[in-house]
Amino acid sequence: MEVAVHKGFKMLDTSPHVLTSARIIDMSAVHVVLAEDIPNANWLIPGSHGPGQQAFGDQLLQDHLFCLVPSTVSRHSWNLIFDADRAAGYFDDVQQERFALDPRLHR
Repeated sequence: MEVAVHKGFKMLDTSPHVLTSARIIDMSAVHVVLAEDIPNANWLIPGSHGPGQQAFGDQLLQDHLFCLVPSTVSRHSWNLIFDADRAAGYFDDVQQERFALDPRLHR
């Protein structure tokens, strides 16, 4: 859903995408970013990412292996962000499958 909102259903329909799941070995390595931790509440509204948001995210990834951040697309969802190279060895059981969009969604 995040990709559809940010890039459009056409992108999901016409470019290959992969769904990935993994197990984080030590949950204490996950930093939870609450809405009140985000400097600008407007960052939680869908839109283009600005340099302040990018710098905030970059700093989170420097300070923590994994960050759970609120979704801007769904108020009841979260996104896990991490640098896979830096977090190598801290997650396992990686499984991937091709994503296939129902073409009725791309009209």
